[in-house]
Amino acid sequence: MINEFNFKKCAKCGALVEVLKDCTCENCGIVCCGEKLVDVELNSKDFSVEKHLPEWEVKDNTIFVTVNHVMEEDHYIEWIACYNKSGKVVKYLKPGQEAKVSFEYEKDSTILSYCNKHGLWYVEV
Repeated sequence: MINEFNFKKCAKCGALVEVLKDCTCENCGIVCCGEKLVDVELNSKDFSVEKHLPEWEVKDNTIFVTVNHVMEEDHYIEWIACYNKSGKVVKYLKPGQEAKVSFEYEKDSTILSYCNKHGLWYVEV
């Protein structure tokens, strides 16, 4: 499922876009702040001191997700999402909140978390 994701980000303002179908024309692309958006790499290994990888546990048909990450005003997990065959559910977070959410369990789900400073992280359930 991970090959299905296509995210792009504005290098100037930080806007993040999930692309459902990308353009295949030459010299074309999504533009923000007067520049083409750049591809966002999906990370699955966390080697930094700061933790970004979602941790999950399934109980009673529910996926409980935690990201052991600071939730400060200028550095936090903006959202955690669950993608599966049924679609996607995104839960948005704010500074000061805990990075903990839950989703209905479905086999072969993928969990993504987005850090406003260090990008996109994923795990397969």
